[in-house]
Amino acid sequence: MRAVEGLVARLAARLGPAHVLTAPEDIALHLREERGLYAGRTPAVVKPGSTEEVAFVVAACAEAGVPIVPQGGNTGLVGGQMPFGEVLLSLTRLDRIRAVDPVDMTMTVEAGCILEDIHRAAEGEGCLFPLHIASQGSCRIGGNLATNAGGTAVLRYGNAKELVLGLEVVLADGRVWNGLKRLRKNNAGYDLRQLFLGTEGTLGIITAAVLKLFPRPAQRVTAFAGVPDPRAALALMKRLREEAGDALTTFELMASFGLETVLKHMSGTVRPLGAAYPWYVLAELSAPTRAFDLGALMEAGLGAAFEAGEVLDATIAASEAQAAALWRLREDMSEAQKHEGGSVKHDVSVPVSRVPEFLERALPAVEARLPGLRPCPFGHVGDGNIHFNLSQPVGMDKAAFLALWEDFNRIVHDIVADMDGSIAAEHGIGRLKRDELAHYADPLALELMHRLKQAMDPMGLLNPGKVILTEEQSSS
Repeated sequence: MRAVEGLVARLAARLGPAHVLTAPEDIALHLREERGLYAGRTPAVVKPGSTEEVAFVVAACAEAGVPIVPQGGNTGLVGGQMPFGEVLLSLTRLDRIRAVDPVDMTMTVEAGCILEDIHRAAEGEGCLFPLHIASQGSCRIGGNLATNAGGTAVLRYGNAKELVLGLEVVLADGRVWNGLKRLRKNNAGYDLRQLFLGTEGTLGIITAAVLKLFPRPAQRVTAFAGVPDPRAALALMKRLREEAGDALTTFELMASFGLETVLKHMSGTVRPLGAAYPWYVLAELSAPTRAFDLGALMEAGLGAAFEAGEVLDATIAASEAQAAALWRLREDMSEAQKHEGGSVKHDVSVPVSRVPEFLERALPAVEARLPGLRPCPFGHVGDGNIHFNLSQPVGMDKAAFLALWEDFNRIVHDIVADMDGSIAAEHGIGRLKRDELAHYADPLALELMHRLKQAMDPMGLLNPGKVILTEEQSSS
């Protein structure tokens, strides 16, 4: 305890007392996470204002043998950003955009930059940064990169790790690796970026990044369609891709229950079609040129799908306001589901061609386990990522329902594993899925992860207990 008190005093002397928080009322917001699954605890929330200060904090913690947990916007969904007695390192003050280069098509940003601010900065230079997720108004780029966030445009642009050219990282001993290169080609040795992208702050703490930019779309066409089933949805996606190629930027799937939940609970939402249908698709085409008419391509694809019975009804947004209204129906789904009681969440992926098979197997399996269960599958079917959420039966006790989480994990994750899929598509492993990773991962893969952790963080002080357990943590 004295060691921690001495450490906190040392950090306050360097950063200033205003940036080392210890009062319960000052640290409370950092200790509550989105789903309410974990209650964090920490002796102090430390808020450095520069890479040098982050390095000082990490080095001081290493010297004192005190573990540390990095946190960005605190929007994570698997508990990776939650401290359980460790010092909490908040990166919110590292929020500067260091450079934007529209010729190199790059932007250099600090880890605490809010994602939406990055979007605006890119747009100001006539460019696009294509990482779009529901929490973009509050999440921070360091956390996005540390968890390899996905979002709605992965189909066209890839996950977060595919949008990074260079990184600046504070290592476990406080040294700073400056890999902020803007190079599109660089085969000089190992690609060290990959040690830190998607590893949730367990191998190093990202403090800055060079992001890839893209030409800003000159036209965008958004459509919402009712379809009979996921197989028809996949056929529609194939048609649109044949018509528009890489202009197919987004292809989202949602079940009827999910849409009805949004319409019921989210004010200002409007039913997009004249009737209700079993499944829905939100599709978007975009292009940086007006050399061809995306509207005509969308109409052609939908028309052919309608003739084939793959689409039952559809609408194409006639304005940006209408497109935003259609997007709300998808983006508000997670929030709307909270109003239906307890929800068991799964963030899984399978090969795109097998998404219908996954749903055909998983839906009856979970419904057989608990009659009255209300599944709410939705997500980025264009990249194989389904948020397979399960709402509690009407009238069931919430706590009793959530107690079945592990039962549903085994049902859903067994199917995913059998289909050569992933139990963590875009939210990461964190604490929530750590034991599931240990259960399903290839033993050799786990061994390599442990070797990396031991090599990069031999004292086990960086975000301990997340992603994997060290041997010491497993035995304690």
